[in-house]
Amino acid sequence: MTPAAAIDRARALLLAEGYSEIGRGTRGESFYFGLAGAEGQVRVANHARTPKQRLKHPEVVASLVVTGPLSEMALRERLSATLRDFRARQRSPTTAIRLP
Repeated sequence: MTPAAAIDRARALLLAEGYSEIGRGTRGESFYFGLAGAEGQVRVANHARTPKQRLKHPEVVASLVVTGPLSEMALRERLSATLRDFRARQRSPTTAIRLP
């Protein structure tokens, strides 16, 4: 599928997984998603962020960048890797330790 179709498909897959679209880039080439109860955002776009953008927007903790055609399988693999990165960057909740 084309990059635009792959981005649209990734957006649909994220919504199906319970993520909410919380923003778009000014040119409509970047989409930002959040997950209830999670910190940070997942970004889906057709271009990488610049170092300056990364500094200004640390809330984006994982990105899926699609710059060329992808198969459905390749898109799902890359999206899975992006979501693994997102989950890995979440703060682990503090757990109370009960002593006997």
